[in-house]
Amino acid sequence: MNGYRLERNLIDMLKEEQAKLGYRSETVRLYYPLTSLNRLLQEKLDTAQMKEALKTFALSVEERLGKIEITNQKDRFCLCIPPKGVDYAHSLTDEKEFIHAFIRTIEKHGCGISDIVALFSQYSDSVHVEKTENGEFDYLIYFEDGVPDAYRYCLTDEGPHLMYHRFTAEDYADFEIDETGKAGVSALR
Repeated sequence: MNGYRLERNLIDMLKEEQAKLGYRSETVRLYYPLTSLNRLLQEKLDTAQMKEALKTFALSVEERLGKIEITNQKDRFCLCIPPKGVDYAHSLTDEKEFIHAFIRTIEKHGCGISDIVALFSQYSDSVHVEKTENGEFDYLIYFEDGVPDAYRYCLTDEGPHLMYHRFTAEDYADFEIDETGKAGVSALR
């Protein structure tokens, strides 16, 4: 089992939360479906096997992230990150990172897709922008080379502001378009 991608994802999620809400040394719960965990760990485990794998993972990162508590309901897992892990993620944070600039931009009243494209373009010449027709979100945008960030940003135009969801490339690929043109994410529910 390779836990690097899961550790990186946990830290990225903590940084995103801190960019949105501010830093606070506290316990944070992050939820993952089994399919996402399998992708991050590059495994094909069932629920019972994943529980064991996550115990091993938690021990391997305990020095940096603290004692992670793991619970699940069916194939949905909760990784409870203690303040030590939240503090560690914060220690790795640079306010100039893309996620911080993204949050500062998207939270502005009147932010439009052109503002987001301009921001992405400040960080890379390899930006993918796609107008979608699936009824779930309006735009897909990401860095084609994965630098500085490999996530897929799904944006919805809500009039005076944009809403977003951020997915790994693999989780985004799980979007299924049904016969009505609506998107569903069976693996993420």
